[in-house]
Amino acid sequence: MSLHVTACRPEHRAELAAFLTAHDAAKVARRRELVDALDQPALVAWRGDRLAGAATYVVTGDARELLTLHAADRGEGVGSALVAAVRDEAVRAGCTRLWVVTTNDNVDALRFYQRRGFRLDRLRPGAVDMSRDTLKPEIPKTGEHGIPLRDEVELVMTFGS
Repeated sequence: MSLHVTACRPEHRAELAAFLTAHDAAKVARRRELVDALDQPALVAWRGDRLAGAATYVVTGDARELLTLHAADRGEGVGSALVAAVRDEAVRAGCTRLWVVTTNDNVDALRFYQRRGFRLDRLRPGAVDMSRDTLKPEIPKTGEHGIPLRDEVELVMTFGS
């Protein structure tokens, strides 16, 4: 069945909320603030009538920040389609860059984003520790692959003028 990506319509917000909550992504701690992903614009990917994935993003001047990106099933092109759709939306809006923040332990995300044209841009040592202490205490101390979860890594894709 083919994949269809579209802007999230009001009648799909409850389904989006359940999807993001299931992926522990309804509230995102990054860059010293806690952001409600459900208050941001979203794109959703559908396979038939099944929600296959979602991306939320923040509009910031001439840039878009990819805030959340989740697929129901990995390895089926959903994440790639959503990143491309967010990028295309940013280009249409006249933006010059798209950026994303991930964590030092998330080697799968670092590989994924770099393969899609993002470049490493910034490292924020201790940023996750600070978020855990002040914004979101449920952030674990150990992340994926047994790696201590401490730092934020920012990746950026530039385009346009």
